[in-house]
This record gives sequence, C-alpha cells and structure tokens, in this order.
Amino acid sequence: MMRLGTRASTLARTQSAWVARQLVPGGEGDSDGFQLVNVSTHGDRDRTSPLTRIGGTGVFVSAVREALLAGEVDVVVHSLKDLPTTPAEGIRLAAIPVRENPADALVAREGLTGLSWIPIGGRVGTGSPRRAAQLMLARPDLEIVPIRGNIETRMAFAERGELDAVVLAAAGLLRLGLNDRIAEVFHPWQFLPAPAQGALAVEVREDLDPESALALALSALDHAPTRFAVAAERALLRALEAGCSAPVATFAEVTDDDRLILKAGVYGRNTTIVRDIHTDETVTVASAEAAGRALAKDMLASGARDLLAEEWLA
Repeated sequence: MMRLGTRASTLARTQSAWVARQLVPGGEGDSDGFQLVNVSTHGDRDRTSPLTRIGGTGVFVSAVREALLAGEVDVVVHSLKDLPTTPAEGIRLAAIPVRENPADALVAREGLTGLSWIPIGGRVGTGSPRRAAQLMLARPDLEIVPIRGNIETRMAFAERGELDAVVLAAAGLLRLGLNDRIAEVFHPWQFLPAPAQGALAVEVREDLDPESALALALSALDHAPTRFAVAAERALLRALEAGCSAPVATFAEVTDDDRLILKAGVYGRNTTIVRDIHTDETVTVASAEAAGRALAKDMLASGARDLLAEEWLA
C-alpha cells in the first residue's frame, strides 16, 4: 500500500487524495491501495504569527519531508509555492501535475461582487505581502488587515462581516468545490500570483527505483507545460534571493508554439518594478530557468534588492 504524507488541512488532504487517485487508479482510500498520513507542520501549529516571523519559506514542508526521509511515508504532496527553491538532499521532485487556476480570488461579504464594489476605506484581509502590495496599487484607500489560518478560517472573516473581503488563491477554492464563494477572480497577468501558485509538487526519496510502478506512474502524472512555467517562476524567485513571503509576484505561460512568456513584479512602498520576457526558442526546463534568471537580473539592476527589504505586513 502506498503511504502518502500530507498536511492535515482540508485543502492539503484534498490535494493529496487527488494525487493518490492518479497514482492508484480506482483507489478511494486505505483499503484501496493508498493511505493518507497526516503530518503536523510548524506553519499549521502556529496560525497567528505572520509567515515572515516564523520562517517563511519551508515552514509548511520541513516536517513532511522529514517523514519521507525517515521512511514513514512513500510519497509527499505540497503546494509548490510553499516549497523552497533549493533542492533537499535525498529527495527528488518526481512530478508536477497539471496546474489548477493560478490566479488570486476575492471572497467578499454579502452584497459585494468584486474589488471595485468595496466601499472607500474598506477592510481586506491577507497574510501575503505580495497581495497586500497589489491591492494597495489597485485601491490605495483600502485598509489591509493581516490574517492567517486555513481557507475556511480566512473566508469566515468576510462571511461574518468582520472584513469586507479576503484574497485567496483561486486554486484552493476550486479544489474544495467552493466556486460559489468567489466574488471575483483576478487576471493573473494583471494581478500577478505567487511563484508556482496553483501547482502541486510530488516528492519521493531519491533512491526510488526508476523502473518501479510508482516511479512510472509519477512520470505519467508530470505535466511538461506546467513544469516549464513553474521552473521559470521559481528560478526568478531564487535569483532574487527572495522567500515565499516576499513581495514578489510572477507568472509564466507556455504558448501554443512552445515559447515561454514570463512576467514578474517586485513591490515597494513607493516604487514597483514590473518586467516581462518572451523567449524565441522552444521551451525546456533549462531555457525556462535561464529566462527566470535573466528577468531577475534585469530587476535587480533596476533596484529590486532595496524593495525586497521593505516590510508590508507587521
């Protein structure tokens, strides 16, 4: 039986169960070929402190990876945007499935159908400096309120009327079947998402037999256009030396003729640096990563390092 390690949140278990069903066709749970094993992470235990204060990058993945290396589970699933850009010793990123909607979405209190409907001085919740920065660019009049917690907890702030709205990843809402709670989906080219937002990462131990049934199933699950796009986004993040909680936004897409388009933004209190790049060659992981590094170099030359040092959320 395949043991799949996952965070215990509803979203994490839903994502992990979806991956498990792709790897064990027809399986529905413990008696059908796979078992979900809950792993508690530091980020799950501390739901009040800002991510920038409790570790930022990796705060949701370290414990899950430790369970994998200890042999307690055979496979682990992460939201790829939570994964550090530096590879982990003894672990292989075996599959990146097809990406869900990468955009951010607005969940609002009753009567509000989008960002433009929020009254002047309205209160919008997010724990993301990236989202806070772009919200302030779009609506400087808003009060941005730092919040933490799982999807249900954050949505409740708006549904109880404590906040006018909250901003969440559309992917999580869609995977949980909460489409009807979305007031507005922001276009990812205009309201740039986090690097790798909407994508999943499936990891195994490095010594997994490449000819095993599990390795072959993981290979089939990997989605090349998604892998190329997130390779560019994560290479940019790494080159900027910015963590997952930094005010960095980026989105890449593979065109119909196998070229890459990459756009990124770094946000400061008074300055914003937004750049894009279009490649002319057929995209590969190597060329996608090169595009990410090139765009990061351009942004650093324009002063991105100073902006990354600014703090958006207390």
